Order: sequence, then C-alpha cells, then structure tokens
Amino acid sequence: MSAFLKLLFRNRLAGAGAVVLAIIVVLVLLTPVLPLQPPNVTDTADRFLRPFSEGHLLGTDHLGRDLLSRLLWGTRLSLAVGFAAAIVAAVLGAAVGIIAGYFGGRIDNTIMRGIDMLMAFPYILLALAIVAALGPGLMNALIAVAAVNIPFFARNIRGITVGLAGKEFVDAARLAGLGHGRILLFELLPNVVPVIVIAMSTTIGWMILETAGLSFLGLGSQPPQADLGSMLGEARSAMITAPHTSVVPGAMILLIVMSINLLGDGVRDALDPRLKSGALSRPMAATLVERERVPEARGEGLLDIQELQTQFHVGRRIYRAVDGVSLTLEPGESLGIIGESGSGKSVTALSVMGLVASPPGVITGGAARYKGQDLIGAKYPRLRSLRGDRIAYIFQDPLSTLHPLYRVGDQLAEAILSHHSVSKAEAMQRAVGLLEDVRIPNAENRARAYPHELSGGMRQRVGIAMALANEPDIIIADEPTTALDVTVQAQILALLDDLRRDRGLAILFITHDFGVVGQLCDRVAVMYAGRIVEEGPTAEVLDDPAHPYTARLIACVPELGQGRREMAAIPGLPPAVDNLPEGCAFAPRCDKATPACRAGDIPLAGTERRRVRCIHPETDVEAVA
Repeated sequence: MSAFLKLLFRNRLAGAGAVVLAIIVVLVLLTPVLPLQPPNVTDTADRFLRPFSEGHLLGTDHLGRDLLSRLLWGTRLSLAVGFAAAIVAAVLGAAVGIIAGYFGGRIDNTIMRGIDMLMAFPYILLALAIVAALGPGLMNALIAVAAVNIPFFARNIRGITVGLAGKEFVDAARLAGLGHGRILLFELLPNVVPVIVIAMSTTIGWMILETAGLSFLGLGSQPPQADLGSMLGEARSAMITAPHTSVVPGAMILLIVMSINLLGDGVRDALDPRLKSGALSRPMAATLVERERVPEARGEGLLDIQELQTQFHVGRRIYRAVDGVSLTLEPGESLGIIGESGSGKSVTALSVMGLVASPPGVITGGAARYKGQDLIGAKYPRLRSLRGDRIAYIFQDPLSTLHPLYRVGDQLAEAILSHHSVSKAEAMQRAVGLLEDVRIPNAENRARAYPHELSGGMRQRVGIAMALANEPDIIIADEPTTALDVTVQAQILALLDDLRRDRGLAILFITHDFGVVGQLCDRVAVMYAGRIVEEGPTAEVLDDPAHPYTARLIACVPELGQGRREMAAIPGLPPAVDNLPEGCAFAPRCDKATPACRAGDIPLAGTERRRVRCIHPETDVEAVA
C-alpha cells in the first residue's frame, strides 16, 4: 500500500486531487456532528441573503434555507449516489464482460449484441427513459445512471478477458479439473480487478454529473431533500439576482469531478505495471544529463565513448546500469558487446543518442563523441538530425520498430523524407531499392505489405533496410537475431557483414551469443554489472580468454562434434546494480576470488590492444600482446 501511495503522489496533479477529495469526504462525513442549521427549515424573511451574512456563511436560497448546511448534506448525498452507481455498474458490467470474454462463441455474441443495442442509444436519453418508466426519485436515478454505464464496463472487461482466456494459466486450471466458476472467480477475476478499479476511478465523476443532471431536471432528488443537482435546478431562476445560489453548488460539483478525475488518472498510472518504475510522466525527447565534468577529448575513432555512466533513479534507489564504460569504434569496424542479460549492453547503446527513457534514466558522467562532437547533452534538434541518418539502430524486435498500421514501403520512405528533401515518389523508389539490397524477393510488392503480413526474418530485413535508408556511418544493432531461427540468423549476419564491407559501415553489435561475435565482429568487449571486464580482438579473446567471467561464458557455449561433455554453467546470479559489492562485481561467483578482489576498485588494465579488469586473470594480456 505504501508503494502504491508513493507512486500515486509522484503525480502531483493526482496528489492534489486526492487531497481535495479527502477534504470534501471528511467534511461530508462530519456533517451530522457539525454545528449546522437544519438544511430544510425555511425562513422567507431571510431569503437570498448574501454570503458571509450573520449566521449564514454561504448565504441562503430562495426559501431562506442555509446554503452551507444544504451544500454539505447535498454533497453527502451526491457522493453516496455516485459511488453506489459506480459500484453497481462495475459489478454488473464486469460480470457480463468476464462471462462473455471467457465463454466466447454464441454466449459472447448474444451478450455483446445486447450491449451494442444499449450503446446505440445516447446515454443521457436512455437514462431519461429509464427514470420516466420508473418514476422520479433519487433511487430510480441511481438505477438509471448505473444501467447506462454497464456497457462501458462490460466492453472493457470483455476485451481484457478475451486475451486472458487463452493464456497458459487458464489452460493449466482446466487441466487441474477446475470448473468454470472457480476459473472465473480465482483465475480471471484477480487479473481484471485492477482494470475494474481504474475504470471506476475514471467514471465516478461522470456518474456524479449524470445524477446531478437528472436532479437538475427534477427527475432525481425530490424536495425538500437536496443534492447538488437539485440545488442548481432550484437556483436557476435566480441566477442573475442571486448568483451565489448557483455558484455554491456549481463550484462544489467542479471540485468533486475535477479531483476525482485527477485522482483517477493517478490511480490508473500507479496500477499500471509498466509504470511502476515511478515514471508517471511522458519520457523526455532525450535522456536527462546531470554530469559534473566532461572528459577531455581523445581524438580517437569514429565513435569514442569515454567513461560513460548511466543510472536509473527510482525513488531513493539508484541503479548504476552503466558505470564508466569506455569504447572506441573505428570506420568500417565491427565491435561486439557481449554479456548476460542486465549487464548494461543495451543501455550503453541507447545512451549514445540519448534514447534512454527519462524519467527514470539519467546520464551522470562521461562522453560519447561522434567525429569529435560530444553527443551527451547535445541539443535535441542536433540529436534528431543524427538519429536514423548518421547513426542508425536495429532493434531486437522489428515489430516494435515498424508501425502496424502503415505499409513497410511508406515507413521506409518516411525515414528518408525525415532527413532529405526529396519527392515522395523518389523516396518510395529508394525504399524499394533498399528492400532489394537486403535481399527481399519481389520487393515492389513487399513494399505494399503491412508488417503483420511478413515473416519474422522479413521484418528484421525491413528493420535493417530502415537503418540503411540514409547511408549512415554507424549502425547500432541491439540483438537483431535473437528471435530468429538459426537459418535466418545466419542470413542476417551474412547480410550485415556484406553491407559493412560494401558500404564501409561501422557496426556496434550487441549480443549474448559468442558464436555471433565470432562470425561478425573484429573486436569484442565483455560487460558485467555495467562495466567492461575484458576487451580485445575477437579471435584472441575466444581462443585465450583472460577474465574468469569471459572464460565461463565461452564454456557455456555448446560445441557440435566434440563428443559428450557436461554443459557448463556459471554459479549464482548477476548482482543487483543498485547494491553492487565492493571490488570486483564477479567475485561472489568466481572460484579464483581472493580477499583482494573484494577490496577497492579494480581498473581495466593491459595494453592498447587488449585489456582486462582482473587481478587474477586467466591469461597475462601484456605478455600475450
């Protein structure tokens, strides 16, 4: 609960809404014990008294009744009806949606066609028809408001349930012999409760408005009982002569609805598992930079990364995802970065062009120079001009790169038009040529296809074509072959290698597969816990690894044709980067570790050709060099 509140109040508008609503709720709960005048006692001699009159803080209405007393009692009633209507609509709508989504088929069609019929009527007209049929009254208004909102909950919950009903945990429940009732109650319902809560939090304000609207028309609360809507209805005839009688209930409706809506937005964000990192706001266009100093330029390489530090600030925790990484990429060179998941490979690559999401990402140190110009902290227009033009990315999942609603040819043409002043016809012609360059057969027809009409290998080739669209100097490939079968993977690697040699591209290749590194990369850098632990020519590192971590990674690679051997595994787990141990981060998993390994920082030492961060290396890199 405390974590939820922390996430909620990180959104300042949601926090303000929560505070305002809490004050209102406390006031209405204390209304019966507050020293207020009776809300329904009339005194025509004191009618239309102005606010701050003696004995009447907010004045009186057309019958001399105290407005403060009627306001608090009316707010109490309006909140109760609004919350009750939301609960009724949520319970019934969720039940209908879960049943329809789970059973599907004829049951789903029958239920949802009935829901569609209800939604065919304007909701306010349907509410008026229900009240007209049942008769005026606050309870009937509650029934009408709940009824017209049932379709909203039903359609939302049905959509979620359809996706959940085909999941493996539901199949496992069926195999375990659970009946439909238990699956609905104990498997599906807990998974849709957050959606129900979010839907309620965002619709309660609307239901209060609907109830107030019915009371305003005389179909809800009946005299002398007051709610906010009926107070507005009674005051409309005196709007000019005594405006305070309308302003007082109107202002209360505004405060209630605004606070509930703001709070609802915060609840939605806080319950969204994708936002529990604390990033409740839209990410910035470029990664936030907070560095105390800028390293002096070394004048090396096409891309020179120096002492790069990237952190994620989540509440009071600081995750050091990249901790002092230095790399150099020469023109036409292919540099591989390898390591276990969470070692900082992708964050390093994304930091170069300021693509790490902020919040919570922050670049706290170092530099990344392209042709001598530091990209860290560069103005957004400069970064945008380089992204996809001089420095391009190929991401692991092509579906996250390609827009599902646009043809692949149009997306390739857009990548060209974003950086070059050419005609749309010329851009489309170049897009078809790019598809041919990445060896997609029948490229002209494929350019008119949508991403879902292509296979995984084809989509990855389109992603490569998009990276090549503007003939970049550098391509950063973030595990582009992980999800592909071995045949397609070999084709993609061969294609990248051919393009590198033909066009003189420099490639920064991120992977966790030493086989890929051996096939494509000239040099390799091994990362662990956000730091480079070994760097050198690929052949030398593969044949004679120096760092114990590198040696154990290579030992985990299966070998064909070598007879039977025990599959190696690295004991333990990588450390949490918000609580790194002293000294070498790999020491707790290393069988060569000594007390010296756990004391003080261990530098990346060696020669210009090959370096290692270890005081007990498997190989003396200086002697080898």
